[in-house]
Amino acid sequence: MAERAPFRLRSDYRTWRSISTRWMDNDAYGHVNNTVYYSWFDTVVNGYLVDAGVLDIAGGATICVVVETGCRYARSVTFPQTIEAGVRVGEVGTSSVCYQVGLFIAGETVAAAEGFFVHVHVDRVTRRPVPFTPAWRTALATIAG
Repeated sequence: MAERAPFRLRSDYRTWRSISTRWMDNDAYGHVNNTVYYSWFDTVVNGYLVDAGVLDIAGGATICVVVETGCRYARSVTFPQTIEAGVRVGEVGTSSVCYQVGLFIAGETVAAAEGFFVHVHVDRVTRRPVPFTPAWRTALATIAG
């Protein structure tokens, strides 16, 4: 097996959002279940896009759909802890973008988990890919790594 690449540093991420763990996030093994990490990725990425003014979840002509995601885990997270989620943009195509997300227990310097999240920008009705507008490109460039 190949040696595992080191996780990114806190300084590699461009925007941050805090997330409180919930009692229901813990599983039978006493830590946050792996599926919850993916919902955190979704929350921090879409939260950034809404805050940047490019994603109108309820009425925009375009939306983003997830086509690929992945996660590497370094240490367990449990309730009650606060997660500091850092996001940066890796690669940007004509209508797709790969976000990189680091999940840090509040105050920790080493990520508890690190993942990626690929969005395709699509027409809300047809679900066909649509090129990013200049406003989208600016929002993505702002947090590019």
